[in-house]
Amino acid sequence: MPVSDPADLVPIVEEYHKSLKECEDLYHSCAQECTASDLAVYGQSEDDFLQRMVDLSHGLMLKIFLDIASLDPHWSQEVVVLAGELFEFVWNKRLKPKQLREALGHFQRTNDLTWNALLGPFQRLKPFGSKSGRLQTVVMRLANLVAKANGRLTPEEVRQLRWIQAEMRRILDPIPLAGEPSESPATGTQAQEQASFEIVSPPGAGGKRRPAVLVEDKSPEARLAEGLAELDGLIGLATIKQEVRGLINFLTVQKAREQFDLPQTAISLHHVFSGNPGTGKTTVARFLGHLFGAMGLLTKGHLVETDRSGLVAEYAGQTGPKSHKKIDEALDGVLFIDEAYSLVAEKGDDPYGAEALQVLLKRMEDDRDRLVVVLAGYPAPLKRLLRSNPGLSSRFNRHLVFPDYSAAELGRIFESLCRQNRYTLPTLTRVKLLLGFHYLLAHRDEHFGNGRLVRNVFEQAIGRLANRITGVLPLTRELLTTLEPGDVEMEGVPAAVWDDLGDEARSFRLECPGCRHSSRFPQKFLGLKVQCRRCQACFDADWGEVATEI
Repeated sequence: MPVSDPADLVPIVEEYHKSLKECEDLYHSCAQECTASDLAVYGQSEDDFLQRMVDLSHGLMLKIFLDIASLDPHWSQEVVVLAGELFEFVWNKRLKPKQLREALGHFQRTNDLTWNALLGPFQRLKPFGSKSGRLQTVVMRLANLVAKANGRLTPEEVRQLRWIQAEMRRILDPIPLAGEPSESPATGTQAQEQASFEIVSPPGAGGKRRPAVLVEDKSPEARLAEGLAELDGLIGLATIKQEVRGLINFLTVQKAREQFDLPQTAISLHHVFSGNPGTGKTTVARFLGHLFGAMGLLTKGHLVETDRSGLVAEYAGQTGPKSHKKIDEALDGVLFIDEAYSLVAEKGDDPYGAEALQVLLKRMEDDRDRLVVVLAGYPAPLKRLLRSNPGLSSRFNRHLVFPDYSAAELGRIFESLCRQNRYTLPTLTRVKLLLGFHYLLAHRDEHFGNGRLVRNVFEQAIGRLANRITGVLPLTRELLTTLEPGDVEMEGVPAAVWDDLGDEARSFRLECPGCRHSSRFPQKFLGLKVQCRRCQACFDADWGEVATEI
């Protein structure tokens, strides 16, 4: 039934406003990551780039609204209310009903915005691409809110919702996950092509652009403390955090000794990160850059990711210039080389790879005060690479081993994605996730995906949720945000693993964060607050390790 009481529309309007803000914040925060890494690649000022990305987010909001609302030529009252919220958000001005309908008509007639242009940054720029799953969530939430605002859902609206979802997958699914090598960031021309417009007011509307908000300047001490706090906030990686903190403490003492003209102990900042995919190697490398930047050891502290394809050319005479160009991008920051052992062929001659390696070694010496290099990849091949080249082994004496995540840690990563995108997890969904992760860990090989696996499971789950609720009315916050067990599937997990999810005899093991005592608890407590019997500390029993055989 249509919404008859304006008060019934309030929750939908509030959720719509939150989703608009989330969409704008997503574009803006990703743009800030881009400018923090290397502003020069965009060929424009920081303010201009940030504003262009905010304009793109506003264009996307308008595109979503028009693609759904235009299916009804009569503009229901509920849709007009959401239009008012949209235009007020974009222009900071509340339009009168007549102005709203004029604005809607104007943009309906001039709607030449394309999905490819609006989603372009998430296809070309890595800081955006790593958030593509979150973007898809926000877009589908906005589309569902507009489609179901009036309490009805026509077959045309159902088809349009599915079409929007398919368009996003077509454009965004090829994007590599964070930490994977990708194409180089868009050039200045490409980036400008993706943001070559702004959403201006139609004649007579009298609106104005929303200004982009810049990050406040912070002292080096504040940046260092903030970086260490964010590092501590990462899930798992206890040994890695300890190693990084130890290095930062050592460097801090060395700087203090310098102030008193005391002798310094030379130390290499180059690292080897070994571990399976998705274990946080790229994330920690980015934190290292930020921390070294905050300490003044690197003037920028940005991260440049690459692999063999970014350093080695296909033809004679091109590898040297290509390697130098990539290293120049990383100067005053961190050069992260994924699958570094691929630089040199394991068998046979590889003159191009050997040339790239020699360029790297020379630049590490020539620019030793401006460059930190991190070699990353699987443990065994990295060891072979270092043993095969004395020049490398002598320069890389700091080796961090990234372990696979436990089932509980994978669950916490999944929940962090849920929090970012405002999804909730009932107890049985948590149980299903833990059982699935536990099984995959028990049967894993060296290619186990860890965090990347979690992101894939999450994105597939929200896709199934969208399909499940597309034809369901009335629209509620619970429908939009609750991931049910049926929304979760994992490739390679037999259906029998998830038989009888409600088995009350099943238990999980959890460690008390207060006294570190480990104990079993029934699965019905998952997601609830519990009290430790030993130290009486209260804590959330959010995730645990499977304590019974499956």
